[in-house]
Amino acid sequence: MLLTKASEYALLSLIYISRQNKSQDVDHMSSELNIPKSFLAKILQTLAKDGLLISFKGAKGGFTLAKSPKEYTLKEIINSVEKKEISVFDCSGGICPNNKEENCFLMPVLVKLQNKVDDFLESITLASIIEDNGKK
Repeated sequence: MLLTKASEYALLSLIYISRQNKSQDVDHMSSELNIPKSFLAKILQTLAKDGLLISFKGAKGGFTLAKSPKEYTLKEIINSVEKKEISVFDCSGGICPNNKEENCFLMPVLVKLQNKVDDFLESITLASIIEDNGKK
């Protein structure tokens, strides 16, 4: 699965919000991050709906983190915005789309690859991205 601009923008937004001392509004963030306002608003609402952000309505409204940056994993952020589990290949979840699991020599390797990708994405936190640019 290719990660979309939504994932990139979600990460940039969460990094930006985490570095501020107060809630951030969509207008300001859109301008600062050079992200189309309507697209950013949709991303932030999705993150809020999934409990990754807290949204405040009104003139002084905006968004803040729902938890500490060290509690966010790259995997949960991407899954929230993409609205599906990250999958390297169609069959890397252990289910063959052609129902030929018993005759497939490749699927066990792809499942192992998927597990490694999942573990890696779970090991990267928002805090680690901010602190050391995600270096592992």
